[in-house]
Amino acid sequence: MFENLIVLPIFNLLVFIYAILPGHNFGLALIIFTVVVRMLMWPLIRKQLHHAKAMRKLQPEIKKIKQATKGDRQKESMMLMQLYKEREVSPFSSLGVLAVQLVIFIGLYQGLIRVIEDPQALIVHSYSWIANLGWMQQLAADIGQFDATLFGLVDLSRSALGSGGLYIPALLLVIGSAATQYYQSKQLMPDDKNSRGLRQIMREASATGKQADQSEVQAATGRMMRYFIPVMIFVVTIGLASALALYWFTSGIVAYLQQSRILGQDKDELEELAHKDDKKNDKQNAKKQVIEGEVIQKPKTKNQKTKKTSKSKKRRKR
Repeated sequence: MFENLIVLPIFNLLVFIYAILPGHNFGLALIIFTVVVRMLMWPLIRKQLHHAKAMRKLQPEIKKIKQATKGDRQKESMMLMQLYKEREVSPFSSLGVLAVQLVIFIGLYQGLIRVIEDPQALIVHSYSWIANLGWMQQLAADIGQFDATLFGLVDLSRSALGSGGLYIPALLLVIGSAATQYYQSKQLMPDDKNSRGLRQIMREASATGKQADQSEVQAATGRMMRYFIPVMIFVVTIGLASALALYWFTSGIVAYLQQSRILGQDKDELEELAHKDDKKNDKQNAKKQVIEGEVIQKPKTKNQKTKKTSKSKKRRKR
């Protein structure tokens, strides 16, 4: 089931791009494949990034709830769930994107391993309509025409660290993959000057005998993951074919650009909010001036009435 629904569609999309691409460079086909996949995931990614922005904006209110509940975990969780429901925010929205990325990576890995072990897999595992394309027919006649490199500079079938020793071009791709993942994570979790490390938080909690603030623990864990995930990617990809490192490196660059577009809209939103606040303040000031004018005028009307009544009384006496 995983083979038919995941591996073969991913593999055949890559092979199709490779077959119709002028020059038929496998490395360039892999880059285009990665960009296409990220574009297809754009609606899901956009939703996830908007949720990430919404969660960041909710942090002041979450802190207020934690201060108000004073350690009552049941009440705190109920108020937080109510807040998420009112703002239509899910704290687990990012898991969907991560799951999709993991599935694509596994499917691509299985497909690439077949090609690396035996280039004939390009023909054997292709859909019939792809296998009938002109370039695929040429490969079927002479599989030696297949060139598993990136412009002849990087052998995508080799790993950065393998039986042949250290392969520098692949190592550079692995380092680039880890670096793009780091900056991608950093972009989603901006630095907080008042933030504390997880060790410091737990040490203070044990010293005071109080339970550590879970929101602060989660934030500290998120900052640690900023370093842990790139290290994990480096360790995993250094022993795999550099084609996977190229995929991860390209995916990280595209993801960074996508995040920049969505998160950069914060400035526009802040400007809109500023304009709204200015208009609101102008309306309030205008209303205040009208009210003050009425208050000033009201005593005059009373005095005028009293003067009129006194004059009428004098006339009656006369």
